Amino acid sequence: MILSDIGAYVKQRGRVSLEDVALHFDAEPDAVRGMLEVWIRKGKISKTRLGVSCGTGCDQCKPATTEIYVWGSSLDGSGPPPMCDASGK
Repeated sequence: MILSDIGAYVKQRGRVSLEDVALHFDAEPDAVRGMLEVWIRKGKISKTRLGVSCGTGCDQCKPATTEIYVWGSSLDGSGPPPMCDASGK
């Protein structure tokens, strides 16, 4: 996993959760978060959250599923949000 691979993945998907990226690269979310922060500092990626949860109100979502990264500076919310499995894992 290198910085350019992560950037290409987010650019291709447009909008991803931290968990999506970590699973794709078989890496720890904290390691991926650090690399995403580099892209944020470069102005290529923006970070947001899905509020306090995914919207179901169960409050069992892992924080990595609600931490959203968007290629570019637009956070217009277009595209589907990551799915909640409400399993609390």
